[in-house]
Amino acid sequence: MIRLRFAPSPTGYLHVGGARTALFNWLYAKKNNGKFIIRIEDTDTQRSSKIFEKMILDSLKWLGLDWDEGPDIGGEYGPYRQSERLAIYKEYAEKLISEKKAYYAVYDANNNEIEKSYVFPKEYLKKEYSIVIKFLVQKKGKTSFRDLLKGRMEFDNQYFDDFIIIKSNGFPTYNFAVVIDDHLMNITHVFRGEDHLSNTPKQIMIYNSFNWELPVFMHIPLILGNDRTPLSKRHGGTSINYFKENGYLSEALLNYLAILGWSVDEEVFNVFEKINDFDPSKITNKSVIFDYKKLTWINGQHLRKKPIKKLSEEFKNFLNINNILLPQLNSDYFENVIQICREKVNTLKQLLEFSQPFFWDNYEYEEEYIKKFLLKPGAEKILKLAIDNFSKANNFSIQNIEKILRSIASDLNIGTKKVFQTIRGAVLGKLVTPGLFESIHILGKDKTLKRLQKTLFLREKYEV
Repeated sequence: MIRLRFAPSPTGYLHVGGARTALFNWLYAKKNNGKFIIRIEDTDTQRSSKIFEKMILDSLKWLGLDWDEGPDIGGEYGPYRQSERLAIYKEYAEKLISEKKAYYAVYDANNNEIEKSYVFPKEYLKKEYSIVIKFLVQKKGKTSFRDLLKGRMEFDNQYFDDFIIIKSNGFPTYNFAVVIDDHLMNITHVFRGEDHLSNTPKQIMIYNSFNWELPVFMHIPLILGNDRTPLSKRHGGTSINYFKENGYLSEALLNYLAILGWSVDEEVFNVFEKINDFDPSKITNKSVIFDYKKLTWINGQHLRKKPIKKLSEEFKNFLNINNILLPQLNSDYFENVIQICREKVNTLKQLLEFSQPFFWDNYEYEEEYIKKFLLKPGAEKILKLAIDNFSKANNFSIQNIEKILRSIASDLNIGTKKVFQTIRGAVLGKLVTPGLFESIHILGKDKTLKRLQKTLFLREKYEV
């Protein structure tokens, strides 16, 4: 049984780099009918938080990366929080001490090591001393392993010092806990970022000290910003929460994370339909640049492909996340607005900005519209003719709306652009909108007339 895990530390939001690592683990487990496990590595007592743990799990759920075992659903290899496994780490550390493969080390108040012992040094149980357990590194020989991406990796043991495996507060260090957990949870493959590569030889030393079989390792190159440094807040938003709140679709973000390092035949796809195509050998061994523009473009592709009812639901969820309350709307009206507005936007946030005039009557007029069209000579005639002709119209189809507006240009002997933009700004407040005739058709006759009259009144007010 192939078993992979994603083991985040609950010290912050889920970073896109962590999400990509989780995705590659999830894909490999799913492809091989294996298990995907979530383990929470919360041994950093100062920075770990249950709030961040929940946020990380919520982000993974939002992305659609489900798990077979974890802190919230349990499983036969639990507990799945390291803070609940302290007795297990203690037992294995003491086993190493009994075999003289680890020892107690005493430090004074100035952090100087003053004593080493294979027997617990009770005489130092005072506040000014701290007692840890250290792993005894065998200086002779080399530690090696085969990485799925990087090939054979070899490290000379003489360059490694003895290292702490149990801290003075009884909590394990990362390198010790991860080995114990991965072994006891039967983890067969460890896919993680290459920032962990320097930890791997120490972990293999621990595996070897217990005569345990090594998992298959793969260290994935990091995601970088455009300045080729590890992606961080100075480059822009980096958390899954950020992209969720800014109106990106989960499937689009997954799509982009997948092609950040994984060579796939196409750029825009549903990751869940590519499970059987996933092959670790097709992951690049080079660092990749996070391109916000490319992600936004991919998001736009997904936004336009999505069935309108599903997109409408996603949009409502986005509004809820951002505490935006829409007025009561007919569902057909709502979906029609989404349908015509999505053609010119790439995110749900942009969709909100683009669709606002359809939902609220108290829209504001752009300065550019007021200066270039509303206050220009002839605007009053255009508005009055539009009000008059639309009032008489029994047929409010898209074709008839176009016919009416073109007839105004003809009657006044002016260009259609001037008529269209004057009316566009009047009914939507903006000069860049979805198709004008479609927009008016969706707004309907009553709402269109009210908005034209309101704009005419505004123009007369300016003249006064």
